[in-house]
Amino acid sequence: MKRISIKDVALKAGVSIASVSYVLNNKIDSRISKDTIEKVKKAAEELNYRPNNVAKSLKTQRTHIIGLIVADIANPYFSQIARIIEDEANKIGYTLLIGSSDENAEKFESLINMFCDRQADGLIIAPVENTAIHLQKLEKQKMPFVLIDRFLDNIDASSIQINNYEISQKVTEHLIANGYKNIVLVAYKTALKHLLQRNLGFVDTLEREKLKHQNAVLNIDKDAIDDDINLGLDHLFQSKTQQPDAIFFTSNKLAVSGLKKLVQLSLNVPTDVAVVAFDEAEAYELFTTPITFVKQPLALIGRTAVQMLNTKISDRLTPIEHIVLEAELRIGQSSKLKST
Repeated sequence: MKRISIKDVALKAGVSIASVSYVLNNKIDSRISKDTIEKVKKAAEELNYRPNNVAKSLKTQRTHIIGLIVADIANPYFSQIARIIEDEANKIGYTLLIGSSDENAEKFESLINMFCDRQADGLIIAPVENTAIHLQKLEKQKMPFVLIDRFLDNIDASSIQINNYEISQKVTEHLIANGYKNIVLVAYKTALKHLLQRNLGFVDTLEREKLKHQNAVLNIDKDAIDDDINLGLDHLFQSKTQQPDAIFFTSNKLAVSGLKKLVQLSLNVPTDVAVVAFDEAEAYELFTTPITFVKQPLALIGRTAVQMLNTKISDRLTPIEHIVLEAELRIGQSSKLKST
């Protein structure tokens, strides 16, 4: 079947090829009459004209495709970010392709290669552990990319993060101010800096307030969340001397698993134990007590990432930027003032 070209549209509309090109590429000015515009649009619709993007990309050296690599598309944080980035990309003429690395370095590498093979104009990336070598490869290839949520040592790339250390301090200070003294942090076993900053903000605050911080962090394997939380919370609440009166979960996945375990242990939140979680989750709404959580500025992260990448695509010499946005502590009943 013959592909419809702009020449075919021009013949049907009875106008010049140049006029068709101006109209279909939205480069309309006073030289193009309203009658011509209508004729071109009607002819294109009747012929079911579709632009030849391959030919267009060869001419412009642009595919108008950008790639997004998230760590786990099943995580509400990343699924919401993906939707925001897709909407923002579409507004300025990009098609967004999305890949989920599932926190796996090998899958991350295959996604990088796929986007390079598709000749994406640039990438927005939430890197996973042990992937610096793949990002260095992108740097050598002069591929524009922006990091979101996370950053890696030895990768000097533009990034958008939140104030992980400061907001973790704020959460811990909030719990202490409400009378909680034996606070446990439930966190991932990880080398990722943004998660370690959350841990450090917690521990530093306990030290400053002269509260116990030895064994105050319960480290969870990302590949065995439910098992590790079940064992860890069983151990903590069986203790006669070290039972926590508050728990700070450093991710929504940890929080959902932890809340399920607290229900199984017949523990009341916040009467028996206060709870604060990082990030939102629809599952919180199923819990009887409104959960205190850290809300990240997802819309601003997404918009900023697309704007920053678009600037880099247009000008490869754009200076590197590191943007830190502020998260917000949304206080619910799960961490209310401790009753005496």
